[in-house]
Amino acid sequence: MVKLGVNTVLYKGYTLDEAVAELRKIGYDGFEISALKGMCEHLCLDGWKDQVNEIKEIVERHSMPILSAEVATNDADRLRLAFEAANAIGIPVLNIGPGGKADDEESLAACLENLSRLAKMAEEYKVTLCVKAHVGNAVYSTPTTLRAIEAVKSGFFGIDMDPSHIYRAGEEPEKALASVVKAMRHVHIRDCVGRGPSPGTPFEQICGVGGINLMGYFGELMKGGYDGPVCLEVIGPELSMSDANIVAASSYGYMNACLKSLGGR
Repeated sequence: MVKLGVNTVLYKGYTLDEAVAELRKIGYDGFEISALKGMCEHLCLDGWKDQVNEIKEIVERHSMPILSAEVATNDADRLRLAFEAANAIGIPVLNIGPGGKADDEESLAACLENLSRLAKMAEEYKVTLCVKAHVGNAVYSTPTTLRAIEAVKSGFFGIDMDPSHIYRAGEEPEKALASVVKAMRHVHIRDCVGRGPSPGTPFEQICGVGGINLMGYFGELMKGGYDGPVCLEVIGPELSMSDANIVAASSYGYMNACLKSLGGR
């Protein structure tokens, strides 16, 4: 069964405990803990050891497992802290961006070399490292994602296929998915209006309100046999609790209905 979660960056104005309590009431299966420096550090990597017991207690009290963590950075020193924390807390997947510059072969080559090094680090800690195509980065499209899959050979490396970035690269995510699904270990998901570069406001990122054929995307996901986490990732200004809950609940209703109709839940 596909597990649905939310990146806690949506609740960046609130504590982790408050965020997880709301997501539990909405119906989510788990959550992605935000470790985004300067944006939302529900997991603060610089002092992660002081948080281990608190985070584990939140997980147990709400019966809400951590499905993944978003770190975003590809700096090796910071990622080592993230792998140490993930191993100690029990976080199975770390999500990062590729970095680099789009349509620059030298930048792409450097990016792939770095990802190979980071994948070896992931193996040390038995945590899966996932990277996603990202607007403006060296890996930003399906062809560049396939280059990453070919270059990085590790059982602890996978693709985080975010349809909103593929859509903004000018592709149709439901058509692009089949070529990468076997390498996918995580899904970041949201909708967006138009081809970007911005995905729009948080309310425009609610699943089902924008231009992406997310029903078609889920259909291809099920055809490909994917059964990993699907985590809503909505980036934008700080929201009130009620507005964050509207984004999370509306997206849950849409995704849950899509997946139920496809036999994924």
